[in-house]
Amino acid sequence: MDLIGSSIIGIVVGLIVAIALRRQKKKDTPEEDKEKTLKLEKSISSNEEIIKNLQSEKNILDAKMESFEKLKTENTTLKEKLSNTENERNSLKTKNTTLGREEEGRIKEFKKAIDSTNTLQESLEKEKERLNDERVKEKEVHFDNMKKQWREHEKDVENHLQMICKNNVITYISQEEFPHPRNKPDNSIEIMDQLIVFDAKSPANDNLSNFSNYIKTQTENLKKYAKHDNVKKDLFLVIPSSTLHVIDQFTYNMSDYNVYVITLDALEPIVLSLKKIEEYEFADKLSPDDRENICRVIGKFAHSTKRRIQIDQFFANEFLDTLHKAKQLPKDILENVIQFENSEKLNPPMEKRNKPILTKDLKDQTEQIKKELEIREIPEIEAKISFKEKDDGTEE
Repeated sequence: MDLIGSSIIGIVVGLIVAIALRRQKKKDTPEEDKEKTLKLEKSISSNEEIIKNLQSEKNILDAKMESFEKLKTENTTLKEKLSNTENERNSLKTKNTTLGREEEGRIKEFKKAIDSTNTLQESLEKEKERLNDERVKEKEVHFDNMKKQWREHEKDVENHLQMICKNNVITYISQEEFPHPRNKPDNSIEIMDQLIVFDAKSPANDNLSNFSNYIKTQTENLKKYAKHDNVKKDLFLVIPSSTLHVIDQFTYNMSDYNVYVITLDALEPIVLSLKKIEEYEFADKLSPDDRENICRVIGKFAHSTKRRIQIDQFFANEFLDTLHKAKQLPKDILENVIQFENSEKLNPPMEKRNKPILTKDLKDQTEQIKKELEIREIPEIEAKISFKEKDDGTEE
């Protein structure tokens, strides 16, 4: 723009000079004027050419200025965009930094949670192992007790049968006193000149899966006793109460003789029922009703005994399950429970050898319990069990 302005000024000055020269024509000679005119015309022509060139350059410069203005505007726009981009980049960078810190915090919390979970998992695994060890130990103790009972079962049957015979004036025949030397059962009693065999049987180990088949095999082996004329054809196998749940058959009809599978608790009612036969001079004098009554009494005793054992086993399992659940109580409560448990003591009635258990006493206790149930408004369970008396007034 400065160059164009200088050129225009120069042209204007030239024009002024030309005009001044024309005014001086009158003073100059014609030749001089002509020469001056030619010079001026040349100068004017040259200036016009310069003006044209300058105008062309001006146009070019105007075009360039217009393009420059556009470039300037674009540059300003780009600068604004660049500034916005930088601001956005800075914002994203700040946000990224914040997110990175938050992610680091989350990672730390996640690691802490994993560590806590691993610690809890280890604690749970240890607790599980401890509980498994306790269960295994409880089972081992339980099986050890069962094995001990099974080992002592034969002696228990012998002692219990001897006590029953002594209290009821019945002849007990030991294994050594059995009259047939080749075949000697564990125990037998004599009623009306007949020997009644009570053979004790118990598992050899803690695997009860084959015990039922073992009992079935033993029923066939009892034929060696039943073949003797003075041995009653009703023979008894006495098994531990803890094995009752694996026995699926309690009566075997072996054509020549019958076998009954009973428990220690059923010995006394069965022996007393058999002793009642002594009231008759001969067994063949029993009426059909008497025979049926005897069978009914024996069946009732057998069923009641098995049912009582079944119920006791059910509640024993329920109590054991409850005791196991009690171990899951909070530690402070469980400690107090253990303290109260250690301070408690149960004293069930002690059985004395020479003191019989009278039915009358049991009836009195039952009546007392009924009264307490009525006072507490507890519904009574109908057992449908009645006690009878003999004609002479004594209890049965």
